Amino acid sequence: MSPTSSTTPAKPRKTAAKRPPAGAGASDPGLPDDERAALDEAITRLDEGARVWIALTLDQRARLLGRVRDAVGAVAQEWADAATMSKGLEPGHPLSGEEWLGGPYAVIGLLDALRETLEALARGRSPLDGVTIDEAPGGRLRAHTFPLNGTEKFLLSGFTGEVWFEPGVTADQARRDAGLAQLTPTEPGGVGLVLGAGNVTSIPVADVLYELFAHNRVTLLKVNPTQDAMVPVFERALAPLIEPGFVRIVRGGSATGGYLTSHPRIAHVHITGSAATFDAIVWGAATGSATGEGDQAATEREPKLKVPITAELGGVSPIIVVPGRWSAADLKYQAEHVATMRLVNAGHNCIAGQVVIVSSDWPQRAEFLRELHTAYAAAPERPVWYPRSDERLEAAASAYPDAIWCADRTRAIVEVRGADGGDPVETVEYFAPILGVVEVGGTGQEFLDAAVAHANDKLTGTLGANVLIDPATEEALGAGFERAIADLRYGDIAINTWTAFNFLTARLTWGGFPGATLADVSSGIGVVHNALLLDRVERSVARGPFRPFPRSVGDTIRRRGLSKATILPTPPWFVSSRTGAEVSAGLTRYLVDGKVPGLVKTLTKAMQA
Repeated sequence: MSPTSSTTPAKPRKTAAKRPPAGAGASDPGLPDDERAALDEAITRLDEGARVWIALTLDQRARLLGRVRDAVGAVAQEWADAATMSKGLEPGHPLSGEEWLGGPYAVIGLLDALRETLEALARGRSPLDGVTIDEAPGGRLRAHTFPLNGTEKFLLSGFTGEVWFEPGVTADQARRDAGLAQLTPTEPGGVGLVLGAGNVTSIPVADVLYELFAHNRVTLLKVNPTQDAMVPVFERALAPLIEPGFVRIVRGGSATGGYLTSHPRIAHVHITGSAATFDAIVWGAATGSATGEGDQAATEREPKLKVPITAELGGVSPIIVVPGRWSAADLKYQAEHVATMRLVNAGHNCIAGQVVIVSSDWPQRAEFLRELHTAYAAAPERPVWYPRSDERLEAAASAYPDAIWCADRTRAIVEVRGADGGDPVETVEYFAPILGVVEVGGTGQEFLDAAVAHANDKLTGTLGANVLIDPATEEALGAGFERAIADLRYGDIAINTWTAFNFLTARLTWGGFPGATLADVSSGIGVVHNALLLDRVERSVARGPFRPFPRSVGDTIRRRGLSKATILPTPPWFVSSRTGAEVSAGLTRYLVDGKVPGLVKTLTKAMQA
């Protein structure tokens, strides 16, 4: 994969999102000698492990993934509890389901999918063998990578996922190149540095796995200080990779990060965080994308970072609400859906929906917004815990004196003052529970095209976009709807689901739209997850049911199977789910042990959501 280049037109430059830094920055190291020595020793151990890694066969690597899976399963409960407590909640809290899904559930799914990829390669097959590949708009091909097995089809019925390739990629090329570095497993990738995310516990582990299997890089993981409490769990979960010297985990702040990013034996850096931190690492100061200076100001300087870097940096994610004829139940359900996109993890997600785009000509606009305000206020209260979130809330209060606040002034809905863009809620990734609403004119295709253009041109970042559309309207738009989806220049798109589904689905890719550069990084460079190890990927698209069970079944019958039926009454990740914690824990345990009685109990709980 060539993460810094693309055959597709680059998205017009938009100032990169600003939010509290995650990961580490390249500041004056100033580390005590003993700390520097410990870091040097960790890198030396990884250098030794790299020689062992390239000697392993694909079958051996696949079995190693199985051992990691067992280790993750053994610590799953402790993982979820530690993550829940780190966010100011008690173990077993009704919102703890987020930590199950965003922790061990996501990692086990990735481990299983990677293992299947390695097993296919070991048999001389492409990971895409047996996967449907067809045409997408704009001269593209797409691979239908979810669901691929009976468990996925049953537990997440009604949900599908596609990986879209860059224009010009042929089916033969896609199949031939699937496997990335595992096609040449004896070629070393050196020692990589992962500067871990501070908000979601699966991210550091998933990033380490991607370094190993997509790039043959043994990896040093520096955790974000917000996740220091997770280190003992990570060490036990990754013990099969740590013991032979394939992975090392260290703690530390910006001084540690600065020392490591300039270390002569680090071959590559990956960061999940903010554009400001990215620029500090690459340029040594806040220039370029984080300040809006752009290409010219940044490229006149020599980058301080001397090795390649990939990054996932978030952005301002749109939620496009396509007008249609919605029932009262539809309005309520989709309002809860939008509230979920903003409020999961107290809004501390790079993919949290931040700007709702609605039609000023939709007859049900006012009714939908009333339901949205109700759902937003009714969601369970929780700590707004991420560092500097209080500053973001205060900034929103200052910028929007007419904001509607709720939950003891820890969350707000604000109205964008005009459709020309430039409002803070459209240009600053708040990384806190601030939700904006903007109106554009039109209905049908006219509205959808205008909303896509607004998202592309006015909102910061290119990571993820969400679209809500009822089946009748989608059918009426026909090819125009798919063309509009192709026009959305985002690396992940979710239709009638949330892009968190893309994030959790191992065989989809996760990352900003291609075309970012060191000088104008936008939502990042490269992708992660991507368990099929696909090359030259442009985006991933997930699709879900517009209506939950049982209404989705009746809708499918009326529309002759064109809609997507599901067995989920309310998805467990909804903030309005009454049984989300039990269902999320139960689904994870089923992945761990495969016990049917436990699954039956979990599905019973799901029906009570």
